[in-house]
Amino acid sequence: MQEYKVKLEVFEGPLDLLLYLIKRDEIDIYDIPIEHITTQYMSFTDAFKMLDLELAGEFIVMASTLLYIKSRSLLPAAVQPPEEESEEEDPRWELVKQLLEYKKFKEAAAHLGKREEALQGIFPRVVEKPEEQAERPLGEVSVFDLINAFNKILKRLEGKKENLAEIFEENFSVADKIDLILKLTSSNVPLKFTELFSSAASRPEIVVTFLALLELIRLKQLRCVQAEPFAEIDIQRVS
Repeated sequence: MQEYKVKLEVFEGPLDLLLYLIKRDEIDIYDIPIEHITTQYMSFTDAFKMLDLELAGEFIVMASTLLYIKSRSLLPAAVQPPEEESEEEDPRWELVKQLLEYKKFKEAAAHLGKREEALQGIFPRVVEKPEEQAERPLGEVSVFDLINAFNKILKRLEGKKENLAEIFEENFSVADKIDLILKLTSSNVPLKFTELFSSAASRPEIVVTFLALLELIRLKQLRCVQAEPFAEIDIQRVS
């Protein structure tokens, strides 16, 4: 497997990831199961590292925060850190406050964005050349949706004994997989995300295929869409 780096132009932050996990797993934001959310969060950061995606420092800080909260929640009251003895506060509360505040501003920004679009329709610009609307490099599907789907594909290999001799003989390249994906999508018929990996037999092949997909999305050759949140991802050619 050749070393290859994909740099995404837009990368959502750690609070976005936590909100994504809370929504995906239908978690009460006021009663976050810290052990579960920490495990899920770490599985995403492990995937980022495996794919050699640039991981912003805030993700590492949030991982440390989650591990600290988890460790505190496991300690009996008698051995809590000295600075926490004065206030018997749920160690998750500070995180909950951050999430609620961030969620509020994010929803307000989305609402203002929709109002702006509506006003543009009522008062069209005539003289000025309309500005092109910036597209997210990952289209309608977020990087977290893709990593979530990627992790599910990797889980197919759990419990299966891989033939190490065959893996070492493999020589997959991102360029080869890019050519394959373009052929699979040449008919302009949407390709299911899972179908893209149906023939992949090893972790290296899955990783290289996923990197090729990310590169094609970054180059705006492909777009990924979902009929509804957390549904199957469809891969489409950009016309």
